[in-house]
Amino acid sequence: MASASSSAPVLAHGVAPLRAGQGISFVLRRLHSLTGIVPVGAFLFEHILISNSTAIGQNGPSAYARQVSFLANLPLVFFLELFGIWIPIAYHALYGFYIWYRGEGNTGSYPWSGNWMYTLQRWTGAIAFIYIVWHTYTMRFTGIDLHDHPLASFGKVQEEVIHTPLFLFYVVGLVAASWHFAYGIWLFSAKWGIVSGDKAQKRLLRACLVFFLLLCGVGFASLYSFRSRPVADDDQNRAMTQSNHPPGGQSTVVGKRAQ
Repeated sequence: MASASSSAPVLAHGVAPLRAGQGISFVLRRLHSLTGIVPVGAFLFEHILISNSTAIGQNGPSAYARQVSFLANLPLVFFLELFGIWIPIAYHALYGFYIWYRGEGNTGSYPWSGNWMYTLQRWTGAIAFIYIVWHTYTMRFTGIDLHDHPLASFGKVQEEVIHTPLFLFYVVGLVAASWHFAYGIWLFSAKWGIVSGDKAQKRLLRACLVFFLLLCGVGFASLYSFRSRPVADDDQNRAMTQSNHPPGGQSTVVGKRAQ
């Protein structure tokens, strides 16, 4: 009489299923999931809901300058940005591209909502990465240094979004980053077993969708504030920064914060 074999079937193609707690891939995927929430997600939360929100309202330019000055003068700001933002973003993005490359899209064969969500998460991640790289490059490495001249920060952003093609690029990037973060919270909670059960996961998904709309709403309001104010030209920005940077001293924005 033939006996049942206890050994696992041999796969002719592909990669064997990954068991929880085994293999370097499990660790890398967990690290990828974690960095999407902390610190990358926390960075987006601060950037959109705190920093960008200061640009809204009558005192938008001065409030935005104070926020930029506060962030620029944090202790060890270079290392905070390097290890708390740029390296985690680079890892999360590059390993995300690797996961995308190894996967296969099947929305045509299996048009389930989960498959569409998976595909949308990949594409919004790619768009958000391009958007973040562009925004960082133009704000930090071109033109006036906002760490040294925070009062020019509002005008520098304004000079970009006042142009319709770049404004639309900002809108698309904002929506992509907001969706990727909001839905990523749901994925993180499900993968890590924080929220289990269909009903609880559906409630969390609705909360994440509300959070997505909140991020977009604040982002759109800040973009409108940048677009709706009179544009300050380079001479105005230069005069503003020089008047607030006496020889050998710090700007009055920084000085007030330090008092």
